[in-house]
Amino acid sequence: MLHSVVEQVTMRLEVRSAARRARYLQGVQEAAGRAPREHLGCSNLAHALAAQPTDARLIIKQGGAPHIAIVSSYNDLLSAHQPLRDYPEQLKQALARVGATAQFAAGVPAMCDGITQGEAGMQLSLFSRDLIAQATAIGLTHGIFDGGLYLGVCDKIVPGLLIGALHFGHLPAVFVPAGPMHSGLANKDKAALRQRFARGEASREELLAAEQAAYHEAGTCTFYGTANTNQLLMEAMGLHVPCSAFAHPHSPLRTALTDEAARLVARNSRQGERYLPLGLQVDARCLVNAVVALLASGGSSNHSLHLPAIARAAGYQLLWEDFAELSKVVPLLARVYPNGAADVNQFQAAGGPAWLIRELLGGGLLHGDVPTVAGQGLADYGREAWLEQGALGWRDLPASSPAPAIVRALAEPFSAEGGLGLLQGNLGRAIIKTSALPASNLHVRAQARVFESEAAVQAAYAAGELLGDLVLVVRFQGPRANGMPELHKLMPLLANLQQAGQKVALVTDGRLSGASGQVPAALHLTPEAALGGPLAWLQDGDWIELDAERGLLHVEQDVAQWAERKPASTPPASAAGYGLQLFALQRRMVGPADQGATSLEWEE
Repeated sequence: MLHSVVEQVTMRLEVRSAARRARYLQGVQEAAGRAPREHLGCSNLAHALAAQPTDARLIIKQGGAPHIAIVSSYNDLLSAHQPLRDYPEQLKQALARVGATAQFAAGVPAMCDGITQGEAGMQLSLFSRDLIAQATAIGLTHGIFDGGLYLGVCDKIVPGLLIGALHFGHLPAVFVPAGPMHSGLANKDKAALRQRFARGEASREELLAAEQAAYHEAGTCTFYGTANTNQLLMEAMGLHVPCSAFAHPHSPLRTALTDEAARLVARNSRQGERYLPLGLQVDARCLVNAVVALLASGGSSNHSLHLPAIARAAGYQLLWEDFAELSKVVPLLARVYPNGAADVNQFQAAGGPAWLIRELLGGGLLHGDVPTVAGQGLADYGREAWLEQGALGWRDLPASSPAPAIVRALAEPFSAEGGLGLLQGNLGRAIIKTSALPASNLHVRAQARVFESEAAVQAAYAAGELLGDLVLVVRFQGPRANGMPELHKLMPLLANLQQAGQKVALVTDGRLSGASGQVPAALHLTPEAALGGPLAWLQDGDWIELDAERGLLHVEQDVAQWAERKPASTPPASAAGYGLQLFALQRRMVGPADQGATSLEWEE
């Protein structure tokens, strides 16, 4: 029986989005009425087939068999994406075994927030999501495909691929991950060394050795940040082959799961056994399932940006209030770093996404009767994949948790509430990730220390200027100001202050993502300072209160008195050699954080 709050949130999402969703579905229906390839002239089709093998040309010309687009974010700069190199040929061979054909339709860019942390290039990170969506559309717009296989892993890549694919919602889609690297240096040990380095107690050589021990081979990073949250959400939305999120890239199981993705997209095409257009599959129930899975797993706060943007692409208006309301009834069922000591490999061994989905379904917290790429119903995603004599199959998980420190049953959760909260007050609206916060850090009241950049905070810390209890304000970090970079260089500093006995919190219109830990952080604050939000008027010494339990963020002053103050101005977003000027249009057009921080489909 579906939980009443899940049902109510879903219903309100459908009602508020009815007109927009109707327009979207009308477009899906219109596109579905055009048979791929048949509308092309002979010259057009000849161009499309020119480089294809003879047998593929014959199959495509004869018709009756699905022709699938492969869109990939492969590059060998990023460890998470390097394993995707050989997937296109593997997928083509798997499709050939079921009588289908495929072409590599588009390669999309993929940048790494880990490489660009604290660098000017991070200012392009969030904008890359919309660019990936556009690049996906360029590959699909040739109009010759019956379905799509989308190969991607990390932070902005999977949301970008999904947004692009939803603009071709008449096509079935399967998302194909690569999986995490093997466990290396424990994430908590890596974080501890970062803090020692920030205090000047560890050398750069020690720090680099630790980082390389943590990030040491092909595959996704093993902490539960945005990249791995992406993979869990694709399971909860029914867009993966079941249980494919966290199989190792070079395991036989991964090979079998990738082959199965090819079989399923062919089966779900118009020429297959069940036609499943992506635009129909991603409905209000599917979006609510994604939010619930995010909350129950303590996933990345970045998805308070990505899921509203994905929803807009499917014709829905998903609000932060929906996240907050669901968070009150969705329990936290997983402890994965930074919300616990385990990494994603240990999480997977303990049951992984399948454990969460099974438990949430049992408690009526997920819509179970939804179409998925695997079939009708989300129950398929509550079982674990395995190989028996080389054949792919699925089996039931243990009845009780094999690792209660990592995953819990619904009846005995780590917390009665989910991992994200909504803060509101006279400073605006912000998201806070609470799943890693001890009770003592849920409430902070202190004076503000105001900065315009991450580098300025680092300089003040190095000079010993961050004394006593404080609320660190880092403004002009929103999408209009500089593209909304992540501010992870602040975490070791704040953690050191906290460990020294200071009460600290962070308030910013920037991002921190899934790696935020035990420091309370009001993120994605909107309206942002660059658009005249209250942050622009704040000054050192203003008293700020952050209360995650009451959902409160405010400055203890009548903001009407700020008419006497002069607001700070936006620092210039310039850095030679990073290409920032190429994204000036996105900065001017991007929408607010609480509506997805997207420059696509944004209506002022």
